[in-house]
Amino acid sequence: MQLTIPIPECQDSVRLPAGTLNWSEEEFFQFCQANRDLRIERSAKGEILVMSPAGGYSGYQSGQAFSQLDAWAAKDGSGVAFGSSAGFRLPNGAMRAPDASWVRLSRLAELSRREKEQFIPLCPDFVIEVASPSDEISDLRGKMAEYMGCGLRLGWLILPALTQVEVYSPEGVETLSSPATIRAERVLPGFKLELASIWNPPF
Repeated sequence: MQLTIPIPECQDSVRLPAGTLNWSEEEFFQFCQANRDLRIERSAKGEILVMSPAGGYSGYQSGQAFSQLDAWAAKDGSGVAFGSSAGFRLPNGAMRAPDASWVRLSRLAELSRREKEQFIPLCPDFVIEVASPSDEISDLRGKMAEYMGCGLRLGWLILPALTQVEVYSPEGVETLSSPATIRAERVLPGFKLELASIWNPPF
């Protein structure tokens, strides 16, 4: 089974209403595998969002967030960092692929090999989403709220155009203006994200 979804040059994404494609979990996974050059998510209501690859700045900015998280995770050893190509099947039925995420090893150890080969059936402990120029901030905020509702312990929504970071935790949402660094001590002790290269890419 293979279905390729072309995205017109004038658009950054297409939305397929819930019920358009009545697929099983396996069929949806295979569709995503067959279209690896696209970023695909599914809402809790079953709407499928197909997004084009990121532009230069957005790709660099999200890459910076993941690379710093990955470097910390490799040294810390208590969990695993994932990039935007990893999909998570959330408890509410949505499938999301954060720009960067981290999950404790103890949680991953509870999953079968088959579960880890497909979309990981849990909500990450920590996520970072980086807004691109074409993103609707309200959509991203809705996604962050969805993560929190599914058990996320800490999330950062980075808004490069505004040089702001919205910090999501069980206590609520805090907005930081033009921070040079941001720390995740309560969930990832010792992790610090340097934001200078995200605010001002070197090209």
